[in-house]
Amino acid sequence: MEPYKLTATEVIAQIRDGSLTVEDYAKSLLSRIEQRDPVVKAWAYLDPDLVLKRARELDQIPPDQRGPLHGVAVGVKDVIYTKDMPTQHNSPIYTADAPALDAGCVAVLRQAGALILGKTTTTQFAATVAGPPTTNPHDPARTPGGSSSGSGAAVGDFQVPLALGTQTGGSTIRPGSFNGVYAFKPTWGAVSREGLKIYSLVLDTLGLYARSVGDLEVLADVFALTDDEAVERREGVEGMRFALLKNARDVFPEPGTGTKGAMEKAVRLLRENGASVEEVGMEWPEFGKIPAWHRCIMSTDGRTAFLPEYRTNKEKLDGFLVGHVENAGGYTHKARLEALDGIGALRPRVDEVLGRFDALITPSVLDEAPLGIESTGSAAFNGAWTALHVPVVNVPGFCGENGLPVGVSLVAPRYRDRHLLAVSGEVGKIFEGQGGWTRKNI
Repeated sequence: MEPYKLTATEVIAQIRDGSLTVEDYAKSLLSRIEQRDPVVKAWAYLDPDLVLKRARELDQIPPDQRGPLHGVAVGVKDVIYTKDMPTQHNSPIYTADAPALDAGCVAVLRQAGALILGKTTTTQFAATVAGPPTTNPHDPARTPGGSSSGSGAAVGDFQVPLALGTQTGGSTIRPGSFNGVYAFKPTWGAVSREGLKIYSLVLDTLGLYARSVGDLEVLADVFALTDDEAVERREGVEGMRFALLKNARDVFPEPGTGTKGAMEKAVRLLRENGASVEEVGMEWPEFGKIPAWHRCIMSTDGRTAFLPEYRTNKEKLDGFLVGHVENAGGYTHKARLEALDGIGALRPRVDEVLGRFDALITPSVLDEAPLGIESTGSAAFNGAWTALHVPVVNVPGFCGENGLPVGVSLVAPRYRDRHLLAVSGEVGKIFEGQGGWTRKNI
């Protein structure tokens, strides 16, 4: 197998046993990128000379001094500070801007021995739906999703095994589904957001991409994610209990055919493999207000977040963000407080319901990736879970009418991240094996 095809855990094993050097691994990835990225366009910044220099440095570290991610390549969304690469936010305001420090998450990765490969594309400030030039690796006529466009596409295209994204609405889970990879939005606040461009302090969450749950678990170890209770490891899903949200039309739209089919097949496969799936209601009047409350918080937080750029470079700021600053939505402080307090009161109630099950299963997206790259698609199935601060994993394995990947999401209560990853690993084996979609040799 070519090194670029390896998962992170496979890279770790081969570097550890001496059958692969970091330099040879980096050369394989760079060759893959040279071959594929003229079409996919996943990278906002990548310096091959810098990558190879760092790879050689990592090879010189004695084995007993190497970190848990030694040599593993990671792509970093271009709203996350990196001390040796520009952080440009897909904005003309920050062209070639290079902060001389790493974000907290990047510092943790470097200390663990990761090879920071480059910066991946994003929508402007990870805050609009207007797509960058990035295309879906499974069909270049379609969007890879956003705002973590490059991160999802690069992992889905075997250009890098791991990547960082962010999520304020659905910017991690949606690209995970569109690109056919695992995407993990941890519990809000569980991973440092220091050094990431702020959109909403109340919503912004670092997101993680990989092609296996095992790789996500390695990242979870590096970021010191733990549950209060010991995680029960099980082989298969027999005896697990899954929830399916009923009467959710006040919160979520009607899904498309690809997602409908994925959800129906997911439920059938879980039951056939010995799990129970039962409908559960969250039929409180407040639950139906979450989409509007989420929009209110994003807009009013955006008013604060983008005021500096508005005051100094309004003409270069996307009109959608200008609308945030100018309060185009007409939000009052009273409305903001209602949204903050309303969602805050719902979180423990939702946790209590979710805590009765191993996970809740819910759509990740409206459908397979839509045609065109001008828009990154709808986050309608993601914003509520982001606002509720719960962990979410997109599990791939299904496909839509055009043969493109469609994932489904698993959701757990806050701070049950490791439990959710363990469940996702067993569910993923079934969905990837029997869901109907396989990664082609793209």
